[in-house]
Amino acid sequence: MDELDNRLIRALKRDGRAPVQTLAADLGVTRATIRARLNRLEAGGEIVGYSVLTRADVAPHPVRGLMMLEVQGRGADKISRALRAMPAVARVHATNGTWDLIAEIGTVSLEAFDTVLTAIRQIDGITRSETSLLLSTRA
Repeated sequence: MDELDNRLIRALKRDGRAPVQTLAADLGVTRATIRARLNRLEAGGEIVGYSVLTRADVAPHPVRGLMMLEVQGRGADKISRALRAMPAVARVHATNGTWDLIAEIGTVSLEAFDTVLTAIRQIDGITRSETSLLLSTRA
């Protein structure tokens, strides 16, 4: 992948439905170049699909963060279910290494974020946690 491929992928991440003509104009190349790049990226497995974002997927949560969790014993499935039931938890990831689970959290305020963290820490079987606030997201 070269710089044009990277720029094309960033543009598609911003708008996966952008017309080839728009992508070509934005990236300063021809439509034929964009079509050829898309075909090559798809055939090579760099682009494996396109998805739809709903309003809920991009709902603004001014306070966002990742909470890494250590789970006692084999309780990860039970804790994962409890986390997914919490409205402020957008996603739960299983991982390897020091942490067993990572919860993506989004709230409207720091106070609400703190309330969610407190509730998560009180779930039986969570032995340790570490939280990082997301300050900005770069494409």
